[in-house]
Amino acid sequence: MNAKRPLIAVLTGAGISTDSGIPDYRGPQGLWQRDPSAQELVTIGPYLADPEVRKRAWLMRRDAGAMAAEPNAGHRALVDLERSGLPLRVLTQNVDGLHQRAGLPARKVFELHGTAREVQCARCRVVGPMDEALARVAAGEPDPACRECGGILRPRTVMFGEALDPVVLQQADAVAKACDLFVAVGTSLQVFPVAGLPLIAVETGAKLIIVNAEPTPYDEAAAEVIREPISTALPELVRRLVRERA
Repeated sequence: MNAKRPLIAVLTGAGISTDSGIPDYRGPQGLWQRDPSAQELVTIGPYLADPEVRKRAWLMRRDAGAMAAEPNAGHRALVDLERSGLPLRVLTQNVDGLHQRAGLPARKVFELHGTAREVQCARCRVVGPMDEALARVAAGEPDPACRECGGILRPRTVMFGEALDPVVLQQADAVAKACDLFVAVGTSLQVFPVAGLPLIAVETGAKLIIVNAEPTPYDEAAAEVIREPISTALPELVRRLVRERA
């Protein structure tokens, strides 16, 4: 087992944000279970090729209310962990920006799937706020185009059919290799390459804790598996970690 620096890495998935009113995707009540056709709205090929898909996608974003969501006790617990002085890095599969809204420094949050709080033109790559694009939809533009070049606007997220940003993935890989504790929270650990991060951490000597309602492929490799609701389990876990590592 390699010597490790006392760094805590926390990987968060959709489960940490469900108490903020943002539904997960793959759980028993997840979006893909309730409406399998919705996956097309976040798949890059159909999105770029079909104006009707984009119109439905904009309506989904408008009606989801994710931009108005507020951090919950799980997000705030990680802020408490960071403010305790323990070295922390958060790797998130979420695109909701709630870790930063809760108070985590942006430099300590690695958004593996991008952010839904910004849009980007697929042609000229200019970036703008999602709020502004949604306001245009509310005002009657069903498929708002880039104001700079007229190109297709898309969220700055990693859509199905796209690769993760190699720089962000490399940074996450380095965190997984450097940490001595890896905590996976609210994630099914089924989507690669992100799902490989806990294994990288374990193979390089880290302890693994999983906090998730459903079983994951890595439960047997974990030193501890917590099935309690995240908004209560994570604050309790954070308090324990602070006590143990003080």
